[in-house]
Amino acid sequence: MMLHQATCIALSGRGVLIEGPPGSGKSSLALALIDRGAELVGDDGVLLRAREGRLHAGPAPATAGLLEIRNLGILPRPHRTDCAIALVIALDSAAPRFIAQAATRTLLGITVPLVHLYPDSPVLALRAEAALAHYGC
Repeated sequence: MMLHQATCIALSGRGVLIEGPPGSGKSSLALALIDRGAELVGDDGVLLRAREGRLHAGPAPATAGLLEIRNLGILPRPHRTDCAIALVIALDSAAPRFIAQAATRTLLGITVPLVHLYPDSPVLALRAEAALAHYGC
C-alpha cells in the first residue's frame, strides 16, 4: 500500500487517477466529473493497493470525503471507499495534440493506461470521459 499524490474519481465504477502539479486543476476536473455522475474517491492524495492483479484506490484517511473547491474551501462530499483504477490522466500543459495509443504508468507493479490532457480546456471533463471510454482498461 502507498499514499499517492493524485485525485481519484470513479465513473460507472471505473477508477480514474488524476495527476498533475499543484494548481493544475485536479480537483476542478474531479468536480466537473462528479457533476456528470462520477463519484469522489479521494482528493489530493489517495491510498493505492494492489489486489488480484488490479490497482485499487481509496481515500487517504485524513481527507476522506473532502474535496477542495477553489474559492470555496475544502468541503465534505459523498465518496467511495474503493475502486479499481482503469486509467491515469496526467494534466499537462505540454500534452500532445494527438496520440496513437495511451502511454502507461506502473504503480505497485501494476501497469495502467496513461493519457496526458491539456488542463485549460472548457471541455476537459468530456475529454476525460472519452479517454476513459477509449483507453481505459
